[in-house]
Amino acid sequence: MKLEIFRTLWGYRGTWQQALVEARAAGFDGFEARIPEDATERAAFAAFLRDNRVPYIAILFTSTPVLPLQAATPAEHLMDFARKLQLAVELEPRFVNVLAGNDRWPLAQQVDFFAEALEIAKRSGLTCSFETHRARSLFNPWLTMQLIEQVPDLRFTSDISHWVVTCERLLDDPADDLSAFVERVHHVQARVGYDQGPQVPHPGAPEYAAALAFHQQHWQAIWRSQQARGYTGTTLTPEFGPDGYLHHLPFTDVPVADLWSLNAWMGRTEREHFTAFSNRPESLLP
Repeated sequence: MKLEIFRTLWGYRGTWQQALVEARAAGFDGFEARIPEDATERAAFAAFLRDNRVPYIAILFTSTPVLPLQAATPAEHLMDFARKLQLAVELEPRFVNVLAGNDRWPLAQQVDFFAEALEIAKRSGLTCSFETHRARSLFNPWLTMQLIEQVPDLRFTSDISHWVVTCERLLDDPADDLSAFVERVHHVQARVGYDQGPQVPHPGAPEYAAALAFHQQHWQAIWRSQQARGYTGTTLTPEFGPDGYLHHLPFTDVPVADLWSLNAWMGRTEREHFTAFSNRPESLLP
């Protein structure tokens, strides 16, 4: 199985060309980024991706990004989903990473919403992977597991850092059986969270070694599952970002780390992790 690593453009303010040069120098394979809503920008981005042969994972928010409009109904989310999928088609993405729904809807409403979302995705011809994310429908591992029981065809993007914050602990208790979820993960967003936040100041810091180890064990379980499912390739996006995720020093508002350095470190580390995973006999894997 081959690992492809994608660069997030979240928080990036340079040009696409500059981002691509940096990404390729750091061993990244493509971009993961939001679908431009403006038609001119979208056409320019599509041309850039095509001309430079950049593999692309599209990011789609139902309703408004990042937090959904609270008054928006499931029907309005579904209409928006269908509309934005048509925009995504123009960009020829590898697949679409979807931040869908609202955490306030009851389970029955979530089930109906995702059943219809799968039908819309099928009609679009695009593969859709639904991301675990706070404030969205998949904010909680236990609700997600209940949802899987009724909509088993869902496929997921695992950003388990969100669940770590939601549950306020690393999900490493023997009672935390996430196997039904792991067996349906299509894509990994590799950000390391901890019990009080979705992003550690630096994933290589020794004080966050336990958090890094937990996340890596989860990603490894996903890779093992994907191999069993016949995947010949897997995708991973290091996704350290701004917007309150990146720690700042009090009073000065100076960031404690450089975002690209964090994501480049995560990319190198997971390339090494995946190589070690691939080269070890199954019997020796933790």
